[in-house]
Amino acid sequence: MSYQRGSLKKVKHREGEIWVLRYRVTNSDGRRVENVMPIGLVREFPKDKDAWREADRLGLSVRINDSPLPGRIRFDFLAEHYLRADFGADAVRPKSANTISHVEHIVRAYLVPRFGNEIAEDIKPLDIQRWFKSLHETGGLAWTTIAKMRGVMSRIYKVGILHEHVAKNPAQHVETRSKTAYKAIVIAPAQTLAILKALPSPLHFTLVLTCAATALRASEILAVRWSDVLWNEGRIRISKRWAKGKDGETKTEASDGYVPLHPILAAHLRAWRGQSPYAKDGDFVFPSLKARGRVPLSASVFVADHLRPAAKKAGVPIEDGQRFGLHNLRHSLSNWLVNKAKVEPKTVQGILRHAKIQTTLDLYTQEDCNETLAAQGEYLTALGVGTQMVQ
Repeated sequence: MSYQRGSLKKVKHREGEIWVLRYRVTNSDGRRVENVMPIGLVREFPKDKDAWREADRLGLSVRINDSPLPGRIRFDFLAEHYLRADFGADAVRPKSANTISHVEHIVRAYLVPRFGNEIAEDIKPLDIQRWFKSLHETGGLAWTTIAKMRGVMSRIYKVGILHEHVAKNPAQHVETRSKTAYKAIVIAPAQTLAILKALPSPLHFTLVLTCAATALRASEILAVRWSDVLWNEGRIRISKRWAKGKDGETKTEASDGYVPLHPILAAHLRAWRGQSPYAKDGDFVFPSLKARGRVPLSASVFVADHLRPAAKKAGVPIEDGQRFGLHNLRHSLSNWLVNKAKVEPKTVQGILRHAKIQTTLDLYTQEDCNETLAAQGEYLTALGVGTQMVQ
């Protein structure tokens, strides 16, 4: 396949006129058709040469060219081919906007700068493993982050093998560690109530109450419209999440479903709807008042300006730099339901909409010291070993 440079074209976009790079691709039935790849806003790159320079910086020339020498291609081509193939129209498993952004960051900020100029099949597993180790020891990256990096690199080679660009996967033999030192802060119902009392705004109060009672992810709760609240059915429909300023698919297939709507929670939501200036069926349940309801409120701004201060005021021990946000309410509900309310783990898994029960039990439910102590006491009592037998 001959090398193609492509051509520039200006197209209208909701954010303004943008540059796109036009090029030819081979579709699934073997025909050559035109495709485009966005470069940037015309107002940021007013001249042709500016747009070409940005296209080169993004590595678009590599991405639009097929490899003329299978097996002897550079890693940067293999990586860009993966991004095009695994995230494009032919992808078997569609990816969310957040996943695409995260993977592109790993590829372009780490993998390509390190291995981009090397022949893909000449890269040695030991070189990859030593680099990963250095990222942890000198770069300060967590092993969980490096494990994700290894997964992306392995996927690059798998897609390359599928498309017959390479014949082997050196990342397959690389070892990493996946254990995380992170332990989420979980709070008791009394602390959640104290947080609620510290939030004078009915918008913020209802947001935290709903999140605490349903364990919805921040992106999911922000995407909820009033039409998703099924009052008569006693549940809330979760079919999307708010990401990158627009609606996107749920995190997993298991996330697409419903969460319960107890009459008590329903009463609070009705009360908030009666006060909200945006109460139509198509309006966001938790809108941005500053943006006049066109978008939901910003979770990060809400957490920084309201939730964290309220939590600290309620006595939640949050150190500077320690993570605490709406997601901690999800952890807290799981922890309380399993350890205190003794709800069946399968039921809790359903509420949290986890694909695997191991996620519910291993990542979202922490060991409770009082419960383990009581359990040990029950065993000793059943054993018949009383204090009178102590020597």
